[in-house]
Amino acid sequence: MTTIQPSAVVFDNVSVTREGVRILESVTASVPHGSATAIIGPNGAGKTTLLLTLLDQIEFKGRITVHGTNGHSDVRIGYVPQRLDFDRGMPITAMDLMVMGHQRLPLWLGTRRIRRHQAMDMLQAVRAEHLASRRLGSLSGGELQRVLLALAIQQEPDILILDEPASGIDIGGEHLLCELLESLRRERNFTQIMVTHDLSLVTAHSTHVICLNRRVLGQGPTHTTLSAEVLAATFGIHLGLANIHAVTHDGVVEICSQDHHHDGPHVSL
Repeated sequence: MTTIQPSAVVFDNVSVTREGVRILESVTASVPHGSATAIIGPNGAGKTTLLLTLLDQIEFKGRITVHGTNGHSDVRIGYVPQRLDFDRGMPITAMDLMVMGHQRLPLWLGTRRIRRHQAMDMLQAVRAEHLASRRLGSLSGGELQRVLLALAIQQEPDILILDEPASGIDIGGEHLLCELLESLRRERNFTQIMVTHDLSLVTAHSTHVICLNRRVLGQGPTHTTLSAEVLAATFGIHLGLANIHAVTHDGVVEICSQDHHHDGPHVSL
């Protein structure tokens, strides 16, 4: 008898129209509990829009059902944005960012020792404790991404959402990111949902994939879902622009890029 894995998130006929343009069309998909689910598709496919519906940041038609750990309905969601817009000249450190959500008094009046210890534990969990006293404006893209990850897991989320987490990160930093996410997911028992166009990251790290181009064109376990046909349907002409080829070895589909690259400058995580 086959055991059906429970879902942490179910999108049921979700549609989004903005200024007369249909962005999502009847999206029906599920995210298995405890999975590392990747939502992939070309630019303009509606990937980030789907995340925003889950975060209840934009209006949509349809239904989204969310279940936390052990099926409870009081769900905590952590979110790591693709970028953080702030004044890089502000005298705010990584530690300040970590504690300010729990701080009632102004930061210049000091912070409670227990909060600083808790924040340092989170920074250590993402190998960023050495960044605690650094100003946010001095951090590289990868360093800031790790601080934002620490901030998100500080909420003890049932579901962790990441929007293009590897954007602007070099291959070494990408490997470290995968390692951190994998260990954190197993240790803290959250479900991970990641939007990305980086197929090497998807094949190396995700356990489940949703292929999206305004509508769902494929979903399921990563290595059985990413066939050449599904990728061609999802990416269309963008497939050739990305130099992506599906190569099957012993029934497993691997994604190879002849010219692997990331958007934005390359920085170390």
